[in-house]
Amino acid sequence: MTEIASLRRTVRLLPNDPDYRLKLAGALFHIGDLDAAVEECRAAIKLQPDDGNAHLQLGLMLMAKQDWRAAASALGEAIRLEPDLPQAHYSIGSVQYSLGNVTAAVQSYQRTLELHPHFPDAHYRLALLLRVAGRTREAAQHLVTAAASGVPQARLFLGNAYQTGQGVEKNLGLAIFWWMQAADLGQQTAADSLSKVRRQVLSSESTKQRRMELQSALQIYRNTLWNDFPEVSRPSEPQSLGKVLLEQNRAEDAVPVLLKECFALSEEAHAELAALYETGWDQHLKPFDKNILTCFETTSADGFAPSKKILTRIYAKGLGLEADIPKAKALLKGLPKRDTQSLLDELGLN
Repeated sequence: MTEIASLRRTVRLLPNDPDYRLKLAGALFHIGDLDAAVEECRAAIKLQPDDGNAHLQLGLMLMAKQDWRAAASALGEAIRLEPDLPQAHYSIGSVQYSLGNVTAAVQSYQRTLELHPHFPDAHYRLALLLRVAGRTREAAQHLVTAAASGVPQARLFLGNAYQTGQGVEKNLGLAIFWWMQAADLGQQTAADSLSKVRRQVLSSESTKQRRMELQSALQIYRNTLWNDFPEVSRPSEPQSLGKVLLEQNRAEDAVPVLLKECFALSEEAHAELAALYETGWDQHLKPFDKNILTCFETTSADGFAPSKKILTRIYAKGLGLEADIPKAKALLKGLPKRDTQSLLDELGLN
């Protein structure tokens, strides 16, 4: 508010300076006073009507008010004055979509990418519209670019595309890869898709063929992790990359990889994480790491027996959290009786 008060004083002293009015408009927009922001922006445009960026700023404010037609007019003027403004083309694409003009929106996003090829959100939005238009192969190409650039929703939809074979060759292993990438950025729907895969592969209700298909996809995903470490020699048989990195004393690389492998139901990675949870790793990892615990909790909820066993130990002994014997015993439900009795004896829970 101090900044706004200062800008208001400056505008009163220099009422014919459009730059300060635009700065005030931006500050007002930032605190959510959209009407006042629009008023200041229009005042600046009256003083300097040939400023394309001012019209762009007005268009963005009108978009925030969902005044689509007025926004289209302002953005159109910005483009007329400065045809090579990528943000103006991108924004008017969103406005045109909101007005129901899909064809014009596609053209605007395409023009955006001609001007600024490395514009992840433009690739993502164009992909969505191309999917609606049935141009799934083109859509997938733009999804790949947006996903690789870190757009969470693009990673989710690319995973979905590989799951169904929409615009790409069907590949459940790559679907899992992109869902993992999306979940890393907090995309909950992707995390739910991964949970569904884990539950199906661990469920006795799934057919043997389905379980084998899903196990193969999870292994394909775990194999793709090696691509990020070309300097590490791959073994002839499937092996935990995280474990190999640990053996090379690369803890900072190893722990994130082990977590990914554990989320993909690697028992080998799980065993390494179980040890690291209790002991830590020098200065790189403190004991009772919360990320490791979350991984165990997540995969245990999906039915992963190794996670259930280690969580039983964690809750029974109070490792990094308050001991909870009832919860420890509850985790044993569904495990083979032999394993259950062995754990009960080991932990003194009989």
